Amino acid sequence: MENAPVLTTLIFHKPYGVLSQFTPEAGSAWGCLEDLIDMPGVYAAGRLDADSEGLLLLTSNGRLQQRLTDPAFGHWRRYWAQVEGNAAEHPEALESLRQGVTIQGQRTLAAKAMLLPDPGLPERNPPIRERQAIPTSWLQLELREGRNRQVRRMTAAVGLPTLRLLRVAIDLMDGEAPLDLEGLNPGQWRRVSPAEEQRLDQLLVPSKDLKRGSQVRTSPGRIQQGRPSPGRGGRAGGGKSGRGGGGG
Repeated sequence: MENAPVLTTLIFHKPYGVLSQFTPEAGSAWGCLEDLIDMPGVYAAGRLDADSEGLLLLTSNGRLQQRLTDPAFGHWRRYWAQVEGNAAEHPEALESLRQGVTIQGQRTLAAKAMLLPDPGLPERNPPIRERQAIPTSWLQLELREGRNRQVRRMTAAVGLPTLRLLRVAIDLMDGEAPLDLEGLNPGQWRRVSPAEEQRLDQLLVPSKDLKRGSQVRTSPGRIQQGRPSPGRGGRAGGGKSGRGGGGG
């Protein structure tokens, strides 16, 4: 009897300029995952735009990939955005981000938004564009949906265009610390630890809350039938170009 294949999950710090896929695109200047990850059989569970950086999970477990990208579960994803303008002078902009803004004719779900002290990251390669007369500042945003270029569209809608964007954490919503980029420089990856693997496996255990017809409270004052979260916007995987999904 053949042994079951060993399933692998990786945490990757995706650098700028890399598509969230293993095959290059014809005519594209973007790199791809094949340039940085020598691990057969793993695929991105969610995506980041090629011009975004940060945390990308890759797995050979198809069920886990589907679970992590299903908008019904709405895992909180944390982003750091360097924006054009001094966000501290525009508290109303942060409040709008928290309440939801309308982009592409649809209102976003409520988000978490706060000012972020300069995290002191190494300069991006290539550097962001800066205008001498306009300052930049940093925001921390947390979203539970992954629409196309959502963070950028949201900050632009409140007058704070995003210049640099990183996803820094994904909350498994199990009461433990989110998965993050600790110890990883851009372009580096690692296998999940045994404890992290156990937590991910628990996501695949059926919950009685997901029985058809059950009522699950998804947000204050809102009841939803048979689904655990109000996440929406399609799978957080997006399109072939790496420009869709994941919010980034």
